[in-house]
Amino acid sequence: MLEELEIRNLGPIRHANLGFGTGMTAITGETGAGKSMLLDAIRLISGASVQTGRTDTASADIWAQGIFHVEQDCTASSIAQSAGVELEDGELFLTRSLPSHKRSRAILNGHTVPRSLLHDVGSELVTIHGQADQMRLASSARQRDMLDRYAHNEQIRGEYAARWRALQQLDERLNTLNRQQSSAQDRADYLRASIAAIDDASPHTGELEELKSRRERIENLAAITQGVNKALAALDASQIDVEEDQSDAVTKIHDAVRALEDIGVPAVFGESITRLESVDEELADIVFSLAGQLDSNDEDGDLDVINGRIHTLNGLVQRWGPDVEHVLQWRDKAQLELEDVEASPEHVAALRLQRIELLHEVGESAVRLSKSRSSAAKKLGAQVSSELDSLAMQGSCLDVQVTSRFDASTVASLESARSDTADGASSQIDVDERLLDSHGCDDIEFLFTPFPGSARLPMGKSASGGELSRLMLALELSMAEREAGHDTSASAVEQGMVFIFDEVDAGVGGKAAVELGRRLAILSRNAQVIVVTHLAQVASWAQTQFTVSKRTVESASDGAGGSHIETVVNRVEGDSRQHEIARMLAGSESATSLRHAHELLNASRM
Repeated sequence: MLEELEIRNLGPIRHANLGFGTGMTAITGETGAGKSMLLDAIRLISGASVQTGRTDTASADIWAQGIFHVEQDCTASSIAQSAGVELEDGELFLTRSLPSHKRSRAILNGHTVPRSLLHDVGSELVTIHGQADQMRLASSARQRDMLDRYAHNEQIRGEYAARWRALQQLDERLNTLNRQQSSAQDRADYLRASIAAIDDASPHTGELEELKSRRERIENLAAITQGVNKALAALDASQIDVEEDQSDAVTKIHDAVRALEDIGVPAVFGESITRLESVDEELADIVFSLAGQLDSNDEDGDLDVINGRIHTLNGLVQRWGPDVEHVLQWRDKAQLELEDVEASPEHVAALRLQRIELLHEVGESAVRLSKSRSSAAKKLGAQVSSELDSLAMQGSCLDVQVTSRFDASTVASLESARSDTADGASSQIDVDERLLDSHGCDDIEFLFTPFPGSARLPMGKSASGGELSRLMLALELSMAEREAGHDTSASAVEQGMVFIFDEVDAGVGGKAAVELGRRLAILSRNAQVIVVTHLAQVASWAQTQFTVSKRTVESASDGAGGSHIETVVNRVEGDSRQHEIARMLAGSESATSLRHAHELLNASRM
C-alpha cells in the first residue's frame, strides 16, 4: 500500500506531500492544474523513463519519493531483498532524483540501485491505467499473465514449467555430448595409447628414486671402493689383501687388552679391560658392514641398463607427472574416461529416448494448461462484458481468444495417451516441439468491441483513452472478484498492489458516472485505488480526496517584483471537501450546489 508520496520541483509543483490511506483516493482539480504531475511522480519512483516538463524549475533538482507498506514475503520484498536491500519496519522507500545537470539516481531504502531494480519493485506495487500505460496490456505476454491469474492454474503452470526446464536441460546435455562425439574418437585413441605406454613401462612407486640412487653408486664406485678399503685397513687389515705387518685398530685394541691382563691386577684394570672388549665388538660390526659394501658394489648392475630405465620413467613423468605416483593415478583416471568415451553412443541413445518421453510429457502438460485457459477465457470475457454494461459502455464486449498451436487430432491423442497412462498402459504421440514455448502451446489475444457492429480489434487499437481506462477497470474488477471468491489470502490489497486510474471518466456523466464511482469503490475493497477525475459523482465515493490547484506567487528574489505560477496539492475534508464537490458539480459554491454536494457525499457512502 502507498502510504506517502512526496514531490519536489516537479513541473510547477514546488513541494507536495500526500498521505494515502486504504480504500479509494480521488485527485481532483481544474483542467491544467497539474494533476498529471502526480502520475509523473509515481511513474518516476516506479523506475519509468519519464520526460517531465521543467517549467520554472530548470535550475532545480526534481525529487520524488514513495513510501510503501509491504508484507515480508511479497514479491516486491523478495526482489528488494535478493538485491541486498532490507525492509525498514515493513516499508519500502522508492526514491528518484533528477538533478538539473547530472544523471538521475534511483534509490531504494537509502541504497543507490539501478533504475531497472526500482522498476522491477515498482511494477509489483503499482499498476497505472492511463492512456499511455494501458498499451502494456496490448502485449500477448501480459494478457497471458492476466488470464492465468484469473484461471488460478498455478499448479498446472508449475508442472509445465518444471517439465519444460527439464527438457531444456536435457537438450543442453545432448548438445554437449554431440559436440564431444566429433572429437571422441581422437580422444579415445590418445587415451588408449597413453595407457598402453604406461602399462608397457610398468613403473612402480619409488622406482625412479631407487634407480637414481643405484646410478649414483655405480658412477662413484671407484671412490667408494678406495675409501672403504682405507677404512678397513685402518680398522682390521685382515679383511683386505695388505701386508701382514699393517697396523690396525683391531690389533692395537687386542694388544692393549693383553697388556692389561698381563699386569694381573683385575681389581684395578678389570673395568678398562671390559670397556676395550666392548669397543672391539663395535669395531667388528663396523668392519662387517663396510666389507658388505665392497661385496654389493659388484652387484649394482649395468649402468647403461639403469640409465635406459631412468630415461623411460622420466618420459612418463614429463607427460603425466610430476612423479611416478601421479603417472599411475593419471592412468587409472584415463581408464575410466576411456570407458565413458567408448560408451557415449549408447549414453546418447538413452538420452534421446528419454527426451522423446519428456517431450511427450511436456505436450500433455501444455494441453492441460490450454484447457484451463480456454475455460477461464470464456468466463473472463463474459464477466468483463457485464462490467462494461455497468460502466456506461452498453454493447461493448471483450473476447479473450485462446488459440492452441496443436491441431485437434494432436490434442485428442495427448489426452487419450494421458488416460491410457493413468490406466497402466503406455503410448507415445509425436509432438512437434516447434509449437511449444516456455509458456505452453497457446496464442492469447484480448479482442475488444467498443460498440455494437464494430469489428473485434486487438486491445489498444480499438478504443479511446477513456474507453480503455474503463475496460481496464472492468478487467481489474473481474480479477478482484475472482481473487476474493477463490482465495482471499491472495487478494491484491494483501499483496500491496496500488491501482491508479487516469481518464477513466472521459465521456461519462449522469447515472453512469455514479456507477463508475461505485465500481471503483468496490475495487478498493480489495486494493488501494487512486483515481484522477473531474467528476464529482466519482470523487464522492473516495475515502480520501486531494485537490490540485494553481496559485500566483510573487517573485521577490531578484528584486524586480515579478511573479510565477505554482501548483499546490491540498487534502480536503469535512466542509472543505463538500465545497470542492460543489465546485465540481456546478463550477461554483452556491447554496444549491452545496446542498447537492452534501446529498451526493451521503449517497456515496458504502
